[in-house]
Amino acid sequence: MEGKTNSYDDAKQVVLSCVNAIKQEDFKKTRQYFSGDISYAGTMGSQGADVYFKDMERMRLKYNIKKVFADANDVCLFYDLTIPGITILGCAWYQVADGKIRSLKLVFDPRPIFEARSRQERSA
Repeated sequence: MEGKTNSYDDAKQVVLSCVNAIKQEDFKKTRQYFSGDISYAGTMGSQGADVYFKDMERMRLKYNIKKVFADANDVCLFYDLTIPGITILGCAWYQVADGKIRSLKLVFDPRPIFEARSRQERSA
C-alpha cells in the first residue's frame, strides 16, 4: 500500500508523539507530525491547518488519554481534554500516511467551553 505507514504501531506512534508534543507545548515539534495538506474537521466545522495550530497554541490543551485504537493507518483516541479550568471527554480520529498525520477529525461537546467563556465575560 503505497503512501501508507507499514503497521498499526507506526501510525499509533506518530499520533502519540504528536499529542505528547502538544502536552509539552512544543508547537514547532507538533507541526512536524502533520503533512502540509492536512484535512481538519472539529466540532466547529472544517478549518485549515493554520487555524488548528493557532487554537492549539492559544488553548494550551492537556490530554489524559483513556484509550487508543489503531487500525492500519487510522488511529482513534478517547481522552479527557483539559483546557484551563475545564475538562471534557473528547475523541479524535487521525489518519496517517508516510509518517505524517494527513487527516484529523475531533468530536467533543463544546458547551462547557462556551459556558466558561460566558462566565468569564460576565465577571469581567
